[in-house]
Amino acid sequence: MSRNIHWRTLAGHIKEWARELGFQQAGIADIGLELAGERLRRWLQLGYQGEMEWMARHGSKRWRPQELVPGTLRVISVRMDYRPPEQDPRRQLEDPAGAYISRYALGRDYHKLMRKRLQQLARRIEAEVGSFGYRVFVDSAPVMEKPLAVKAGLGWMGKHTNLVNRDAGSWFFLGELFTDLPLPADRPVKDHCGRCQACLDLCPTGAIVEPYLVDARRCISYLTIEHPGPIPEALRPMMGNRIYGCDDCLLACPWNRFSSPTREDDFLPRQGLDRATLLELFHWDEETFLKRTEGSAIRRIGYQRWQRNLAVALGNASPAAAVIQALQERLLDATPLVAEHLRWALDRLTHQRHTENTDPSRNGGITKE
Repeated sequence: MSRNIHWRTLAGHIKEWARELGFQQAGIADIGLELAGERLRRWLQLGYQGEMEWMARHGSKRWRPQELVPGTLRVISVRMDYRPPEQDPRRQLEDPAGAYISRYALGRDYHKLMRKRLQQLARRIEAEVGSFGYRVFVDSAPVMEKPLAVKAGLGWMGKHTNLVNRDAGSWFFLGELFTDLPLPADRPVKDHCGRCQACLDLCPTGAIVEPYLVDARRCISYLTIEHPGPIPEALRPMMGNRIYGCDDCLLACPWNRFSSPTREDDFLPRQGLDRATLLELFHWDEETFLKRTEGSAIRRIGYQRWQRNLAVALGNASPAAAVIQALQERLLDATPLVAEHLRWALDRLTHQRHTENTDPSRNGGITKE
C-alpha cells in the first residue's frame, strides 16, 4: 500500500468513482453494529424469521464485520436505483386479472451486475493506493447491509425496516465493499419518518407489527419467496394478485415521490412481466418458466412455488370460467403442495360464482338455478 495517503481525499475520490460506475451514492461506515445485533437477536427470539433459519447462523459475524472478514476497518456502502420508468405500479396491483411482481424482480438479477461494479471500484482504489484487503458483498453472506448503509449515511431505517433516502426514496439495491483501509466514516442522517405510519396502515397482512419491527411470517414477500411450504389459509385472501414479493410499504411511503427511474437497462422489465396476466403466467409449463426466468431473481423460488403463488392469486381473482377450467386442468398432475392451493382457489371461486348466481340483489331478483 502506498505511503502518505490522505484518507479524507481518498474517501471523496471513492464516492466519485462509485458514481462513475453507475452507483447513485456511496458512503463509508464504521463497523460498530452492536445495537443492530441486539435488534436482530430480539427479532430472532420472537420467532419472526419464520423458516429463514439461516438468519440465526454465523452468530456474531453478522454484527461484527471484522469477524466475517478479518482486518476489516470500514465498509463502503453503495446504492443503485432499480425502479422501472412506469407510470404507476398500482395499476397492475389493482387489476385482479393482472399478476403483480415486485418491481425489483422485473429485470435481470442485480447481484452479478453490482458485484462486478464493486469489483471495478476495488480495482480503481487499488490503482490509487496499491494492494489492500477487501471483499465484495451483494446480499450475500451474513452481512447487515441496511444497518451498514444507515451508518454510511445513505438513508435512515424506515418504520417498514427498509432504507429511506430523503432525495431518492427506497427503490434501490445495496452493496458493500469490506476494506482494511482506515477511511473517515460518514455520519448517519436523521430519521424523517416522524409521525407517519402509512406503511403500517397499508400493509395487506399487518406484517409490520410495530414501527421498525416486521413479522416475516405475515409478510407477502416472505410468503411468496422464502416460505417453502403451504401459505397459511388466513393470509391467502390478503395476498391479492401478488405472486412474487410485495411493494405496498414502498408504495405507501411519501418519500418515494422523490425516487428516480433506473438508469440500468438490465433492470428494465423483461418478458412482459410488468403487464402479464395471471392466466398467462399460470399456463407456463416448467420448461417455459425456466426459459423465461433465466437471469432473473424469480427463478430461485422454483416452479412449484411459482405455481403455488399463482394458484392463490387466481383464487383471489374473478370466478371466470377460463380461470376455473385452468385450475381444474392443472389439478390433474399437480404436486401435493400446489394441489392444496389449487383446491383452495377452486373452492373459493366456485363458492363466489354460486353466490353471484343465486343472490337476487346481483341479478335483478332472478334466481338462475
